[in-house]
Amino acid sequence: MFKNTFQSGFLSIFYGIGSKPLKIWDTHVKNGHVNTIMDEDIRSSVLEIGGVNVSTTYITCPAEPEKTLGIKFPFLVMTIKNLKKYFSFEVQVLDDHNVRRRFRWSNFRTATQVGPFICTMPMKLDAGWNQLQLNLSDFTNKAYGTKYVETVRVQIHASLRIRRVYFTDRQYSEDETPAEFKLDMKNQKAKIHANL
Repeated sequence: MFKNTFQSGFLSIFYGIGSKPLKIWDTHVKNGHVNTIMDEDIRSSVLEIGGVNVSTTYITCPAEPEKTLGIKFPFLVMTIKNLKKYFSFEVQVLDDHNVRRRFRWSNFRTATQVGPFICTMPMKLDAGWNQLQLNLSDFTNKAYGTKYVETVRVQIHASLRIRRVYFTDRQYSEDETPAEFKLDMKNQKAKIHANL
């Protein structure tokens, strides 16, 4: 999708405001919901993904299964709200051995497991809104000893609220981040407990 696009600075793949926030995403719902709602804390439109089972209600990007994102930026940033329920998300990357590796984070796992093609890790979020900043290059290197090439796919499972999902070429300070990518969260950051 973005392979032949000039990539510089910030590249957004989801923003909760707008008429079609899920334009490039596919939605899978079984015993759950994916709705745009007004969040009372930030007084803004966000996406809520809720479900009985994390594996049956989710959104995935790109929408077409045969397409890939082709995003070269190694930093994934997600602005999400902890609903105090189980949730998970997964990022599929391509490494320099031309192997697709999946990284899956969840708040119900207690230990990191590294398999040949998938690495699962626990995550702990603060109450309310959190900003996750994930260095996919670092995770790829630590888990597999290979180099990150690009992100192929992002999948986000129930149950949480999402304001924005974007990629950056490097880690940006709060002052360097454009206003439209910020959320007044009192600088909350997610705690990612993954010992690789």
